[in-house]
Amino acid sequence: MTKKWWIIVILVLTAVLAGFLWFSLTNSDKQEAPSPPRTSEPSGDESDADPGDSNAEGEDDLSENIRESFSDALESARSLFVQQDLHITALGDSLTQGVGDTTDDGGYVGILEESINQNSDTAAETVQVDNFGKRGNRTDHLLERLDNEDLQGSIREADLILITIGANDVIKVVKDNVTSSLDYEQFVEAQANYEQNLRSILEKIRELNPEASIYLLGVYNPFDKYFKDIPELNQIISDWNRISRQVLTEFDNTGFIPIRDIFEGADEDILWEDNFHPNEVGYKRMAERVLEYIREEIEE
Repeated sequence: MTKKWWIIVILVLTAVLAGFLWFSLTNSDKQEAPSPPRTSEPSGDESDADPGDSNAEGEDDLSENIRESFSDALESARSLFVQQDLHITALGDSLTQGVGDTTDDGGYVGILEESINQNSDTAAETVQVDNFGKRGNRTDHLLERLDNEDLQGSIREADLILITIGANDVIKVVKDNVTSSLDYEQFVEAQANYEQNLRSILEKIRELNPEASIYLLGVYNPFDKYFKDIPELNQIISDWNRISRQVLTEFDNTGFIPIRDIFEGADEDILWEDNFHPNEVGYKRMAERVLEYIREEIEE
């Protein structure tokens, strides 16, 4: 890659990192406990809106329409015969937390839970989901958080564990080298740490729960639409996903769920305003993909 292209990439990624920092400072999540129960009702009091403010009314209407749309069941979740008292533990970064889901529905995890519970032909509340997603988590952060008692308790009780991790490991390479020359080899050097941390995460989860199925979601390249002609960026994402698949093969009852193709070449807007995290549409696509992979696992 030419020096010119790397300068452009660094400038764009720097802007994204600045956005991450701003969002983190204004929306910090310091709780280790699972996300509180969600509701399909709009957050806030509509009576607070100024009756003469047409923009506020329009935003309320839009929010309500989005919530109604995404409270509807996923088509693929219809007529599920789900195991009774199924317990799912979701771990990882902002993709698990649901950053970018302006409906506050919990991102793909919340959509998945709501869809299964609405469409199941068994109990009204079939699935319990604990969401331990935390914005900004890298593999080293998640490894440390696995010492948390609440998280450990949820893992011990889980029938199925979903993980999103790895994207912030990639971002850290950019952040650490943003003022110097950034090249592909620096990402290669960071892969060894990512691989070892991921292996340690899975080892610790297996110590807590030898039986639960573990699914790791892949990472995607949010910059694909802007830098289609820079193959190194796509190669970096391919490397991370390849390592993830390889480490998973070392453990029984694990699976890899690819999501890269959902975001690359999408014919609709599926990213949030930061151009990195999914929006409601993106999270719905993720939920559909996850359900496709775990459906046989959770059915009776």
